[in-house]
Amino acid sequence: MLKYICKILLNLWGWKGISGPLKENKGIIIGAPHTSNLDFLVSWMYYTSLGMKASFLIKQEAFVWPFGSLLKKMGGIPVDRRHGANSIMQVVDEFKKRKTLHLCITPEGTRSKTTRWKAGFHAIARNADIPVYLGVFDYGKKEIGIFEKFELTDDVNADMRRLRSRYKNVTARHPEKFSVGDID
Repeated sequence: MLKYICKILLNLWGWKGISGPLKENKGIIIGAPHTSNLDFLVSWMYYTSLGMKASFLIKQEAFVWPFGSLLKKMGGIPVDRRHGANSIMQVVDEFKKRKTLHLCITPEGTRSKTTRWKAGFHAIARNADIPVYLGVFDYGKKEIGIFEKFELTDDVNADMRRLRSRYKNVTARHPEKFSVGDID
C-alpha cells in the first residue's frame, strides 16, 4: 500500500524515475545534490515506490522516542559520529551482518554549500567490498534514480574529482547551496 501511495505522490509532484533499484543485494547509492531536507523525502519515497528499502545513516542521538522506531522502520542506521574512522567500521560491520543493504550516502555531508565532499563512502565500499552507484535527484528535470555504477580505484582524490564531475550539470533544489568544487 505504501509503495502505491509513494508512486502517486511522486507522480503528482511531477517526478520521473530514471531507473529501478539496485540489482545486487548490497551497495552504496550516492545521493546528490543534497541542499534540502526535501531531498531525503523525495528519494525515500522513490525507493519505496519501487518496493524497496534504502537505508541511511543518522546520528544515534536522533533515535529517541517517538522518532527512533520510525527512523528504523524507514531504514535509519544509528551511527556514533564521535569516533571518525570507527564510524566507517560501524557501517562496514552493518554490511557484513546483513544479507541485503542498500545504503544511501550524501557525500556533501551538509545541506549548506561546500566544495569538499566527504569520502567515507569510499572507505566503506572498499572495506566491505561492495559496489557504489550514483543516484541523483535533479530538480531541473524532475528526475530521480540511479544513473550509473561508479568504479572505485585506489586513488581516492581522483575518484572524488571524477564523482563530483558527474554532478556538474545537475540542478539542486537550492542551486546556490550546491557546488562540485574544483574538478580539474
